[in-house]
Amino acid sequence: MTTGAPPAVGGAADIDAPDLNAPDIAAVEETPQVRRRRRLSPGKRLPASRLVGPVLVLALWAVASAAGRLDPAAVPAPWTVLETGVRLWTDGTLTTDILTSLRRAGSGFAIGLTAGVALALAAGLSRAGEALIDGTVQLNRAIPTLGLIPLFILWLGIGETFKIAIIAIVVYIPVYLNTHAALAGIDSRFVELAEVQGLSGFQFVRQIVVPGALPGFFVGLRLGVTGSWLGLVVLEQINATNGLGYLMFQAQNYGQSDVILVGLVVYGVFGLVSDSAVRLVERRVLSWRRTLSS
Repeated sequence: MTTGAPPAVGGAADIDAPDLNAPDIAAVEETPQVRRRRRLSPGKRLPASRLVGPVLVLALWAVASAAGRLDPAAVPAPWTVLETGVRLWTDGTLTTDILTSLRRAGSGFAIGLTAGVALALAAGLSRAGEALIDGTVQLNRAIPTLGLIPLFILWLGIGETFKIAIIAIVVYIPVYLNTHAALAGIDSRFVELAEVQGLSGFQFVRQIVVPGALPGFFVGLRLGVTGSWLGLVVLEQINATNGLGYLMFQAQNYGQSDVILVGLVVYGVFGLVSDSAVRLVERRVLSWRRTLSS
């Protein structure tokens, strides 16, 4: 008697056939979960973003003045300062003082910039130059620049020359320090590559030194621009007959806080505009760099 196996229902092929619509559970379990990449960069640059802070300060100043929270004799309202500025501009006082301050700051800045770059190149490209220059500049940096005013008055007199000389010192120190630090930070392998390629001295400076020193130079340039305005406001209060600092000093004697604020606002605008101009040039010149700010 033959006993057969029970008949297969639907056939073996029907039992073993995979369901093509069903998800592959093993593949799902073995595939690691894809994590969304976290964005760490600051993001896209906003237009005129640096004006947000000053505009906010101006708005708070206006609201506090309108609410009577500020003493008008000590801190006049923004509209009062604006009226005073228009009056001083109309009668020609502010125009003359601004031109005088710009001439002093520009002359001192040009001298300081030239001296800072020349000394940095001499000290950064030569061991003998570094031995002669760097220690002297570091000593000069340790001495408060405004503390040199009495000595410079004895040497150069109390006219315009000593004012321009002090501004030049205020400018050349940060320009030298940052440019020299950038030169010292150039990778020595670039120097070896220049030697292997047989570059001349001029080619080495143009192709290796200048691109490597530009980032530090622009940092020093921004500090020098700001320093020229900071030194000017002090120097124009010493035996001056015109200039923004002289205007503010005279207003202090007569208790004219609105005139003092006009001078401070003009200094602030000049500082912000000059710093923004340097930043713009820096972004154009160093457009080849990929940094967080770019």
